[in-house]
Amino acid sequence: MKKEFSGDLGNALQFLACPADEAECRMLKKAMDGIGAQANVIFAIMTGRTNSEMERIKRTFFKLYTKDLGKRLAGELHGDMERLIFNCLQAGEEEYDPQYHTKEKALEDAEEVHKKGQGKFFGTDERGIYKILCAAPPEHIENINQAYADKYGYTLMKALEKELGGNAEKASVHMIGMKLKPYPTIAKLVKSACAGIGTDELLLTTCIVRYQTVMKDVMTAHIEEYGKSIHDRVREECGGKYKSVLLAALNAVWPEEG
Repeated sequence: MKKEFSGDLGNALQFLACPADEAECRMLKKAMDGIGAQANVIFAIMTGRTNSEMERIKRTFFKLYTKDLGKRLAGELHGDMERLIFNCLQAGEEEYDPQYHTKEKALEDAEEVHKKGQGKFFGTDERGIYKILCAAPPEHIENINQAYADKYGYTLMKALEKELGGNAEKASVHMIGMKLKPYPTIAKLVKSACAGIGTDELLLTTCIVRYQTVMKDVMTAHIEEYGKSIHDRVREECGGKYKSVLLAALNAVWPEEG
């Protein structure tokens, strides 16, 4: 396939032809090849994952490339972005336990996040914030978010936007979004791939291929939020056989009328 097809079309066909875990590893490698890593593709795959999913990705990456995923990422990422991704890489999300993850615990964690961020006199303790948020299961994140909003007047996402910047901010907000409202969060990611001047084809392809199993829910969220289908975005942003392949992938789970 590599010899016959290249570029965006080749990537799409290759990803679609692979089992899910292998496809994601190939997406990661593609995002890390060349000069400068494509951080948005990396955080789209590495954040918001279950522990078992993360362990499978690490095993599959080593099986495909005989290289440790963590070491490869360490060579591509820096600063806060690296800290977040390496917290996710540990696959340390706690199993939800209502006896432990209480409303009191949520308030305690919300206060700790504020103390390490907005409430810190100088600088931000990103490591401490990531440790709390990466370990918290979705149900607990929801309670932390509510406790934070009740006490400080704005949501956890808004707090991260205030404290962080660049790719670290986008990745952190995406991670929280995947724990709180995954389908609107994925829909937003698709939109971001088509925003501005030029299309981010690798991110767009990654979204459409990676989220095939939940695309019906993502499509519903996208239409409700933006008033258009993902098919519409593909037609507006892509061309040729590449467009046809993406539309075929979308129609496999959300057939268009006519």
